[in-house]
Amino acid sequence: MKQFALILVILTSLFGCENTSKEHEKQFFLPPATTHNYAEIDSIKLFYREAGDKSNPTIVLLHGYPSSSHSYRNLIPMLATNYHVIAPDNLGSGYSTHLDPATTTYTFDLLATYTEKLIDTLQIENYVMYMQDFGAPIGYRMMTKNPKRIEALIVQNANAYLEGLTPKRQDFFRSAQTDTSQEKHDFLYSLTSEDAIINKQYVFDLDATNINIQSPDAWTHDLAFLKSKKDREIQVQLFKDYNTNLIRYPKWQKMLRENQPKTLITWGKKDLKFNANGAKAYLKDLPNAELHLLDAGHFASEEKTREIAKLILEFLSKNEIE
Repeated sequence: MKQFALILVILTSLFGCENTSKEHEKQFFLPPATTHNYAEIDSIKLFYREAGDKSNPTIVLLHGYPSSSHSYRNLIPMLATNYHVIAPDNLGSGYSTHLDPATTTYTFDLLATYTEKLIDTLQIENYVMYMQDFGAPIGYRMMTKNPKRIEALIVQNANAYLEGLTPKRQDFFRSAQTDTSQEKHDFLYSLTSEDAIINKQYVFDLDATNINIQSPDAWTHDLAFLKSKKDREIQVQLFKDYNTNLIRYPKWQKMLRENQPKTLITWGKKDLKFNANGAKAYLKDLPNAELHLLDAGHFASEEKTREIAKLILEFLSKNEIE
């Protein structure tokens, strides 16, 4: 575009076209293309989407359950005009390697380790971290190791407080870890079925105002990677490990309180699993955080992509991360 503008200036000077029409003066800012890439680390492949100029600040988008970087397919181009954007697929999710859960135990420690290795492999020193759902326990594990590496936090239905979980929900996670019965395992396995992914994840908190906004592409893509028993067992293992996050909440809260990262909270207030009290609870430790409760559910970035992109761009600009 800069080259195009320069050509117009040259032509004007050469041919005296001083009355260039307004139509010719229009500038069009189109987002850079998103590339789809693999990084080989420890003999496994981690998939990631990337867009934007690498000389710009980096935003790392961490996805939740049962998703992948596909969750951010619409958000990436909205951010990439101004920022360098990386969106990885977790180990065992999406296009990344799915190690056999019979020989590899999937934990959030493991996912965080490989996500951090990917960021290091890409030679990204500091970055803005966007977290949703499973993205929070992955992101906070990485942040705990080196808080100063994080230039800013963007929290989207990413829980770190018990206030965001009903007593029933808290018990679900605790019993998933402590109840080793076959009956409990079978129940957790049932939550990875097609019906559960669609009706208990994607559309459970939608109503007439937003049901036609949520694209079926989202669950169709997710279900393509949950076809085999092994793929579903990976997610069961993560359900069983999730209570380790609740146990670490006080540690993460202390880290936030001590480091006071620049924080934007964009939370779908219709989320019934990670409810809006979890968003408000952040303000206890981060009183300067910017909080927005959106008319959306758990997958707010799917429903309110433009609104979230605008909030991110404005927030980062105000905080001079550009």
